[in-house]
Amino acid sequence: MEFQPPKPGALLATIDSPEDLRKLNPDQLQDVCDELRDYIIDMVSVYGGHFGASLGVVELTTAIHYVYNTPEDRLVWDVGHQAYGHKILTGRRDQFHTNRLYGGLSGFPKRSESEYDTFGVGHSSTSISAALGMAVANDLDKGNRKVVAVIGDGAMTAGMAFEALNNAGSMNSDILVILNDNCMSIDPNVGALKEYLTDITTSKTFNKMRDDIYDMLGHFKSAGEKMRKIASRLENAVTAAITPGSLFRSLGFKYYGPTDGHDVDGLRKTLEDLKTVKGPKLLHIVTVKGKGFAPAEREQTKWHASSSPFDKITGKALNPAPKTKGAPKYQDVFGEALVELAAKDERIVSMTPAMPSGSSLWPMMNTFPERAFDVGIAEQHAVTFAAGLATEGKKAFCAIYSSFLQRGYDQLVHDVAIQKLPVVFCIDRAGFAGADGPTHHGAYDVAYMRAIPNMVISSPLNEQDLRDMMFTASTFEEASWAIRYPRGGATGMQVREGFQLLEIGKGIALREGENVAVLSFGPIGKYAITAADQLAEEGIHIGHYDMRFAKPIDEELIDEICRQYDHIITLEDGSRLGGFGSAVAEYIGEKQERPTLKIMGIPDRIVEHGTQEELHNEVGIGVEGIKSNVVKCLEKI
Repeated sequence: MEFQPPKPGALLATIDSPEDLRKLNPDQLQDVCDELRDYIIDMVSVYGGHFGASLGVVELTTAIHYVYNTPEDRLVWDVGHQAYGHKILTGRRDQFHTNRLYGGLSGFPKRSESEYDTFGVGHSSTSISAALGMAVANDLDKGNRKVVAVIGDGAMTAGMAFEALNNAGSMNSDILVILNDNCMSIDPNVGALKEYLTDITTSKTFNKMRDDIYDMLGHFKSAGEKMRKIASRLENAVTAAITPGSLFRSLGFKYYGPTDGHDVDGLRKTLEDLKTVKGPKLLHIVTVKGKGFAPAEREQTKWHASSSPFDKITGKALNPAPKTKGAPKYQDVFGEALVELAAKDERIVSMTPAMPSGSSLWPMMNTFPERAFDVGIAEQHAVTFAAGLATEGKKAFCAIYSSFLQRGYDQLVHDVAIQKLPVVFCIDRAGFAGADGPTHHGAYDVAYMRAIPNMVISSPLNEQDLRDMMFTASTFEEASWAIRYPRGGATGMQVREGFQLLEIGKGIALREGENVAVLSFGPIGKYAITAADQLAEEGIHIGHYDMRFAKPIDEELIDEICRQYDHIITLEDGSRLGGFGSAVAEYIGEKQERPTLKIMGIPDRIVEHGTQEELHNEVGIGVEGIKSNVVKCLEKI
């Protein structure tokens, strides 16, 4: 029997667009919120996906679409983890069970998916800049559209958000920024801004003083024109000095809040009032990530997302797999190895831009808290912070997602490479990232790093190689070093104790063969191993070489391969343009006699979401793709 997706509640079932929502009476909105929250829980408990963030903004999502004339009025979400309710209310309810599945809805807002998704997102801190662009375009067109950006307090820690606030505050365009304050991004927020917002929302003395002063000013305002002017100046001075939001006021925004983000009627009234206020405005709301689902409220990091079915009452996994020790994740291999290395070398420090859980930096942070740093959602700062530590003799391991390192590219060049600083970049989520899709695929890191001098670029075939690469990089002082590895499970091999130095720029032969040699770079080489085994059963014997380094490449080994084979196939989980295969092509292109070359990698197009295996097969770099290319090469002989 085919499984039927969960059914929406009676009110939610009638809402196919925000226009339908706006037909309801205000006193029905809380019922809509309750049904919407239940529907998200029902769906994610079966199909998986991002969870806590969307539950925390159910009331806000409902109120925005009720008050504003979306899609004519523009709504921009930051990051997009929290946009499930938005998708359900904007015509995608009946397709929502396909969320994050291959060929289904994206897990993030996406312009090509819906006119209600005004800006495609996936990385943090872009909403205010995009919304300001829309507001200025509206001014130029002499239009009447409203523009709203919703940004979390975690995303507000990034420099780009402050750059946009600074610009917007000076331009006086009509824009509303809603700051969703829940003290969380994926992991708990860090930094001075978090403390500032906490002071605003928790200080009873502060809030009582504010209320008393506002009450006093109210009496002044009834005492005549002169006193009203004095009161107005006094109010402005007092407001700037002691009321919440002075930071945002100093940037040119009118500040409102903090207010309860789970009071849908209060939010509705506030938003209706703010629609009449011109210029840049910031509404500060306080919410609970995971609101309405007790396990998610208690363990907010754990319930940021769920990948497997769970009981929607208790939160316990349904049909859990037997407790057997499977292959560790590459991230965990990194985290454990880093602690071992740091125990032997007190120079070692580490940092991550707000991803201690995703990058498995918690073991280091727990063991050596004075030498491990979460710098917040600030990738540019993370890279230059690591560079600063390196200037003072520290060995900095910067744990960062491939797609996030893109945001620190100038710092990679200007602050690290030009100065030949020996920072180690442990690049997580290299290659296809899976269900998170194109905003998170690590397709370009090899291509964008190969062009930079003073960089070693490596990728391990397995967990043993990862440990040894980290150790070798910890001893290397001549330049920076990048080690890239994918999301998810490693091979499960038994690793030896301790570490061994690797010879930089040297690959190894895994299998000798005839006519065709596959040169693989990184863990995707597992497909070549399988393909070679299957081809051998058919009487086709290919060579397979684990190259380990994209820069410097092993020219000596490639020379030997060129003498021995008629055809070379390169394999990588990265961009075909400018990647490892391009490095091989550039080298052998100068030879007068050379084998044919086929570069296998991620093609020059945006690849959507799906499992890693589905996406590898889609672009032809899985086992069958390798076998097919081998056969095509042999047909040329």
